[in-house]
Amino acid sequence: MHHVGADLTLIAPGRIEAEVVIGEQHKQQRGFVHGGMVATMADLAAGFAAVTLVPDDYGVVTADLRVSYLNPAVGTKLTAIGWVLKSGRRLHFCEAEVWCDGKLVAKASATMAVIEPAA
Repeated sequence: MHHVGADLTLIAPGRIEAEVVIGEQHKQQRGFVHGGMVATMADLAAGFAAVTLVPDDYGVVTADLRVSYLNPAVGTKLTAIGWVLKSGRRLHFCEAEVWCDGKLVAKASATMAVIEPAA
């Protein structure tokens, strides 16, 4: 999260929002935000939403991520919103949206696996 310059702007049980100011390092050759960066923001949002619902000594990792790109991300700021659809003991089913300056650029669904603390 810190490597791409993202910050969490809202944290609530089962829901988070994150933002990143778009820099040249986030863009591909045509000036759009790179698809990998958009996917990273979706993964970050879904994953942190899942983290809000597990005990402090537990973690989550991405088991599955599917991203649909709807529009090119052109602008000054990416905003990712992630939420948990269903939480379980071992898996959390999540969704995320990535917006660029108020325009929806991607929609994602993710499965996050819950990691228990080492015995």
